[in-house]
Amino acid sequence: MGREYEPTVGQWYEDLENEETFQVLKVDEDKETVEIQHLDGDIEEFDVDGWAELDLELTEEPEGWSGSKAEKDTEEDEDEDEDWEEDEDDDEDEDDDDDLDDDEEEREEY
Repeated sequence: MGREYEPTVGQWYEDLENEETFQVLKVDEDKETVEIQHLDGDIEEFDVDGWAELDLELTEEPEGWSGSKAEKDTEEDEDEDEDWEEDEDDDEDEDDDDDLDDDEEEREEY
């Protein structure tokens, strides 16, 4: 068995027994689980005992890696937040226009 490494989010590891490289996406200390993503995009979850049984070596991010699912989800969430804020600003502008129309109507009545 190889060295035992603590799972670290964002760190790359090589599973020597299965000759696979993966990145840790999430460590849930309450559930005692480690979520990883393989190079092919598959996501897998281990309990802490399963993690301890892995024969691991630390490694670098593979060349040509297009980004993890977690990174893409975060970017998408940020994009959605920005879109929502822009929509909210547009709604406020429309409300201001409605107020102006009401004022103009009141002036016309006199």
